[in-house]
Amino acid sequence: MKGFRGHKLHAPHLTPGTKEFTKFALVGLTSLVVEYSVLLLLVELLHVDYLVSTTLAFILSVVVNYYLSLRFVFDHRDGMSRRREFTIFAVLSAVGLGLNDLYMFVGVTMFNIGYQLMKLISTFFVTWYNYFSRRHFLASRA
Repeated sequence: MKGFRGHKLHAPHLTPGTKEFTKFALVGLTSLVVEYSVLLLLVELLHVDYLVSTTLAFILSVVVNYYLSLRFVFDHRDGMSRRREFTIFAVLSAVGLGLNDLYMFVGVTMFNIGYQLMKLISTFFVTWYNYFSRRHFLASRA
């Protein structure tokens, strides 16, 4: 996988699966910072409803994650067009958004967990779904 200026990103002494997950986690952390920042901005400063804010922040983080994942994490699957690849990524992300919003609603509304903490809990679970679904449907089989 090519990194900045065409250099390969390497993580020495790790298995290929561990390297891939490590890169996935770093991209995910970057996306989380974007998502969490937008969520707090919308709720705390602009007084937008937490579920609407959660959805908007998630969508923005998906765009960031898509670009970074394709650039640094998963190799392009041979025989799959970029259009099909993006469609699959979008569908998988929509399922992730549904899970995210469901966890947020249940945690905040039914269990009275603060939206800030619930977002972190939700992110933990949705991250696993994202990794395995994207790996299965989008990663190169090489």
